[in-house]
Order: sequence, then structure tokens, then C-alpha cells
Amino acid sequence: MSHDLVANPHSLFRFLMGISLLVAFVWPIGCTVPRSMMSLSQVIEYETGRSARGLPPYRCTAGAHRGASAIHMENTLSALKAADDDPRFAFIEFDVQYTKDRQIVLFHDQRLLRLYGRMASVGNADYAELEKMSNGDIALYTEAMAVLHKKLNIEIKSQGDRAEDEQLADAIMADLNARGRETDVMISSISSDVIRYIKSKYPNQPTGQIYWLTKSTYVHWDRLTEGLYERLAESQADYIMLHVVNLRNIDDLLKLKPPGKTIVFWDFEDGIFLVHKDGSDRLWGTSAIANKWQQFLFRVH
Repeated sequence: MSHDLVANPHSLFRFLMGISLLVAFVWPIGCTVPRSMMSLSQVIEYETGRSARGLPPYRCTAGAHRGASAIHMENTLSALKAADDDPRFAFIEFDVQYTKDRQIVLFHDQRLLRLYGRMASVGNADYAELEKMSNGDIALYTEAMAVLHKKLNIEIKSQGDRAEDEQLADAIMADLNARGRETDVMISSISSDVIRYIKSKYPNQPTGQIYWLTKSTYVHWDRLTEGLYERLAESQADYIMLHVVNLRNIDDLLKLKPPGKTIVFWDFEDGIFLVHKDGSDRLWGTSAIANKWQQFLFRVH
């Protein structure tokens, strides 16, 4: 910097302003917005067909629900690997449960009926049996963790046995600790007991409480939405995870969202979307600085 700039405060001010403008308007031209970043309006219009032009321009981060399940069998290694390689997804969701011989496998349903036409249940079959009945599709948790690099949302599929749920949660947490992956994994469940257990034993672990249909899904009264958030507070989850049908109540959900809680929407295909309303709405494992930078890129493009 020249001596004249240092000696003249007004010249220094103009110089610094010029640098700021260069950073704000020139530098970002070469910076591309990640394909996993989109607007909430885009999500609403895609999922509901409803125009959302009146909403503030909130950013969303997209993930892969059960892997890239629109083009591969859900929760399989092929679906997960495809999602890991696809820039449209910033994170990957998959489901875990125990087999009869206490192997942790990736599978959503209790039974194989929907996907494989068999009445066998995951919890009452050994892994070797499940592997045979699914033609090798059902993957082990350890196989998935060995090949995935993106941030993860691991859903614990509760079968109603609290002791087994807690054992599964402990096994997953022990593995994440061994891999050093606690911060870039969120543990979710439809069971509030599972979430409370994780928060009591692993208080720093990001958690998500899953809901499908609630009263506020259909009747958009403030009090019903407040009640939904009160139940979320009881489970102590960090993220509220709602089926996309709840997008029709988006105004109330955003207006009444408690500080420090983040809204995530999911569908039955491969879509799952984290909504960034304020600075506390961050993808787990993302720093505040990185979050601000992503928001900046979103606004200038």
C-alpha cells in the first residue's frame, strides 16, 4: 500500500471501499452456486404445484432421501454411491435396523413385502437370509460407511422395543466416534424416546425428530403449529423433519419456528430439503462462516 493512502484517510477509505466492491461483485462471478442449493419457492412449487412468490427468498440445501432412490432401489449401496457422487445432493439419508443375528442393515420397512414381495421381517431373519431374499440388495451399515463421504442423516427405525432402540443408537454412536464422524452425521427417528435417549447420553450429537402427518398438517392454526413445536421441544431434537405435505403450512411453520431449531422437509422419492431461515439453520457439521459464505453466494446469483 502506498504512503499516500496511509497518510490520507479519505483515500484509504475509498481504496478499501473499492476492494469491498471488487469482492462483492467481481469475485463471485467465477464462483458457482452448488447444485444442492435452491430456493424454498422452488421446493414448494416442485413438491406442491403451488406458487410461492410471496415468500422471502429463503435458501434450501437438498439431500438424497434413502440415497438416489429415484433411479436406484432405495437404501442400497448403488443408491448411496450414486448420491455420494451426485452434486445435486449435499447429504444422504438412510435407514438402519437390527437383523435377528444383530447385524445392522440398511432397510426402511419392517417387512420385505413392499420391495421384495416377501412377508419376512428384518428383525426375525438373519442377515444371510435377508441377503438371499433381496438378491444381495440389503446392505450392511459398515459397507455403507466405508464408501460414503458426504454428510449423513441416519434414521433409526424403531420397532417399538426401547432397549433394542437404545442398543442400536449406542452401536451407531460408537462407530461414529471410532470413525471421527460425529459432527457430520445427524441421527433421526420417528421415536421421540430414541431422540431423548441420544440427547441425554450424547448431548452434542445433532438429532432430528420425524413427523409425517399432524393436526397442523391439515388445519393451519397457530395454536396447532405451536403444539407441534412444543412436542419437538420435549424430544430435544435439533431438527424437525416433516413430510412435504406440510409445506402447505409453511407460513406458520416459518413464523413460529423456535430459535435454534431447523425445519427439514422430506418426500417419498429422493428429496429431502433443509430450510435456511436464519443463521442458526445450518447443515450439521457446517461452520457458521461456511454457512454465511453459502448464503452470500445464494444471494448474489
